[in-house]
Amino acid sequence: MKKTALVTGILGQDGPYLAKLLLEKGYKVYGLLRRYSTPGFGNLEYLGIEHDVDYIEGDMTDESSLLSIIKNTRPQEVYNLAAQSFVGSSWEQAKLTTEVNSLGVLHLLNAIKYFSPTSRFYQASTSEMFGLSHENGIQDENTPFHPRSPYGVSKVYAYWMTVNFRESYNIFASNGILFNHESPIRGIQFVTRKITDGVARIKLGLQNELRLGNLDPQRDWGFAGDYVEAMHLILQADTPDDYVIATGETHTVQEFVEKAFAAAGILDWKKYVQTDPRFQRPAEVPMLKGRIDKAVKQLGWKPKVSFDELITMMVKADIERLEKKAR
Repeated sequence: MKKTALVTGILGQDGPYLAKLLLEKGYKVYGLLRRYSTPGFGNLEYLGIEHDVDYIEGDMTDESSLLSIIKNTRPQEVYNLAAQSFVGSSWEQAKLTTEVNSLGVLHLLNAIKYFSPTSRFYQASTSEMFGLSHENGIQDENTPFHPRSPYGVSKVYAYWMTVNFRESYNIFASNGILFNHESPIRGIQFVTRKITDGVARIKLGLQNELRLGNLDPQRDWGFAGDYVEAMHLILQADTPDDYVIATGETHTVQEFVEKAFAAAGILDWKKYVQTDPRFQRPAEVPMLKGRIDKAVKQLGWKPKVSFDELITMMVKADIERLEKKAR
């Protein structure tokens, strides 16, 4: 019999990459859809799997819908990728961010506890939980949390609720603490995709400037396609646990900008970039850098796509998208 998996956040960035990986491994994949009037399947279409996923309507803020979904599907693996995941919006949408990112996880864990206690549960945790906390500039599984945004705060709640269900009810519940990971299907509101899309438009003469916030923050950027492999490995482990998933490298936003323009063959990036205070966060996280020793040793996982390869991939994809639109 096929293994079954439920993936929430199926329309986002990670959901499609994870669904593709699971389908290639022979899983039956259920994808949770919010009750959109016109859901956007573009990311799934980009990966060529839009017709291969079984879609189920539900809502992370509606516990009854999650209870029903788990009761009816009883998946062997549950990957919770659903979130209000844009950090910048979480200050203006703190209530929604909390309802989806925090209480939604509690609802889903309760549904597993009641109707499918043998399901293995993966919670998409985030490096934003660390915030200002680090040890010699590095974060790992033992680094205390000090979130600097409502998004980070909401994810800390979800992290500890996952641990609590593991310890209280013996549920196989694990956290993947993922550092920044990007791809050609990253949402346009995220700074990395905003950069690559803007560079592509400048390259093709469709715009003449790129307005950004603070260029100084340093991030540990990897490829989403690599990181979903870690998610799967986390649920194949003998015992549930929590893992930092990162590259161990850090780069500034300015470095990302420079390399994106270079990938498009534009060397004088300063000519096109304007800083705009509207895009600066109320409380910034200056640097995030993950230590992945535990994931390497216990899961055998390592990132494959380099920082330069990731940026080139994204810029190339955005240029191709825009050229296709223009035809």
